[in-house]
Amino acid sequence: MENLDRGMVAVKVTGGVYVGWRMLGYEYTGTDSDTSYNLYKDGALLKNVTDSTNYLDPAGTSTSKYTVSVVLNGKEGDKSTSVPVWADQYQTIPVSAPPNGPQGGTYTANDGTPCDLDGDGQLDLILKWDPSNSKDSASAGKSDDCIIDGMKLDGTRLWRIDLGVNIRAGAHDTQLSAYDFDGDGKCELAVKTGPGTKDGKGNFLKKGPAAGVDNSQDLRGSGGTTLGGPEWMTVFSGVDGSELDTIAYPVTYGSGNWGDTSGNRGQRFTGGFAFVKDVPAGGGAGVANGLPSIISGRGYYARTTVSAMTYRNGVMAKNWVFDYPSCYGGTTKPIGCGDHSCMAADVDGDGAQEIIPGAITISSDGKFMCDSQMGHGDALDIAPLIPGKPMVTFSIHEQLGGFDAHDSATCKLYFTTTPGGDANRGRAEYVGVGNETSASCSGPGQVLCATGASGGLGAGSNFVMYWDADEWRELEDQNFIKKAGGGTLLTCSACGGNNFTKNTPTLTADLLGDWREEIIWREGVSLQNTPATTALRIYTTTDVTKRRIYTLMHDPTYRAQVNFEQSTYNQPPHTGFQISPNMPAPPVPNIFIAGTKK
Repeated sequence: MENLDRGMVAVKVTGGVYVGWRMLGYEYTGTDSDTSYNLYKDGALLKNVTDSTNYLDPAGTSTSKYTVSVVLNGKEGDKSTSVPVWADQYQTIPVSAPPNGPQGGTYTANDGTPCDLDGDGQLDLILKWDPSNSKDSASAGKSDDCIIDGMKLDGTRLWRIDLGVNIRAGAHDTQLSAYDFDGDGKCELAVKTGPGTKDGKGNFLKKGPAAGVDNSQDLRGSGGTTLGGPEWMTVFSGVDGSELDTIAYPVTYGSGNWGDTSGNRGQRFTGGFAFVKDVPAGGGAGVANGLPSIISGRGYYARTTVSAMTYRNGVMAKNWVFDYPSCYGGTTKPIGCGDHSCMAADVDGDGAQEIIPGAITISSDGKFMCDSQMGHGDALDIAPLIPGKPMVTFSIHEQLGGFDAHDSATCKLYFTTTPGGDANRGRAEYVGVGNETSASCSGPGQVLCATGASGGLGAGSNFVMYWDADEWRELEDQNFIKKAGGGTLLTCSACGGNNFTKNTPTLTADLLGDWREEIIWREGVSLQNTPATTALRIYTTTDVTKRRIYTLMHDPTYRAQVNFEQSTYNQPPHTGFQISPNMPAPPVPNIFIAGTKK
């Protein structure tokens, strides 16, 4: 896992200054008395905090400076870097949009994913810019280039990558696989590339199959989609965006039947990273060594493929490829094996993560595991939704209608509703079910995930996030956060959501402070912005909580799902353990920190 710093945040609030910081995964022993934190203000000890990782300083002012140190088994660690006090609950992140494209497109800040780009322990942001003429895979027409920035959370841009004319801009095309893939303490970015792609230094790609290619060629057909020619996968440096290595994309468009000939179904990609098994080149048993792989999926209708690739010691290589051509059901079962999404979780407890693109589960060594036969859908949650049960897959159904929850390892159904008609939105989470015997499963109706019986508060249809002082998750949509069944907690009237009717944020994740989540919205009108974006906003909670949990970014399930969050139809991340008011103690994470002895 990443070697994160304290992520300390201080905010001026009514009644003082709110201060929050990270409990790191290796500081959690399962025994509360083993770990406390010394909070300092202006160099003097303010409080030894034993029951949380946040504090309200009633005497705090806008000029106060705060640091914190861990006290583990009676021994105090190093103090964190001091932080100033935010004047508001958010910080503005200035951004600079790319110039208008040759097709006339203006650029709007779109999806983002966090990563420590330069190895300083602070989470940075990889931001995708979406031109106003970006296209859905089902639509014809040319787009302007997809642009990707690497930046600090203060707005400092480290690099800009231009994917070129042969990678069409759209929610289904470019997915940001980002993590420290080689264990050097710095993040890398992996994306699909082609002739004309320029790295963060402004250079055309030149490694592997990209060497000597004519980068002036425009391979787009009359429909605006590139359906032939070279297809690559490239790893870029998080430090400067330079090309580190390029290989041929493992599953090309022309390699088989995708269910149509227009490029619609074969140009649907998903992507992220996961801690899967390394499989020997000649086949055989895979090894769960805890090192990450780049994950890229192609197709989820008539054919579903998922490729795992490694980047180690400066070399990118294919790990394994899952290729399942039997997703078209016709009259025997619904169409599709995957959703407009993909997530990772260790569903069988063997120390490596499975890949769940929707109705099917792919084992950590790239082999078929199970199929719920519920077909293709638009929304997906992989989480411990039923106490005492393994990981659960929740999905809504496009062809069958309704929604279901099933065991992620066996695909055995806990319930399903199939009333017919396209169910296009849904969500599953603990949002306020009084007895905590089940999370809420919400779609075209509201039921308990464990049984399918009516009950509980609705989990909404967009995003969920940990925000206020309790352990229930709150609902996020458009530019606001609200309680399930209750009132609005936060509204950013100057902010807008992304991806048209999906209205999703740029990012939600545990980026700063304690275990609760931050949200990044872009400033601008809702849906799609006409003028170029000039700023983002990052909001943090200021509600004092007595619940202490280590940073969610040191939970492998949550961390992988945060990266998958940006993929296609954005979905919120979930932890690998239950969070609710009467939750069991979180498991001690079985992790080591890259580049350290921790």
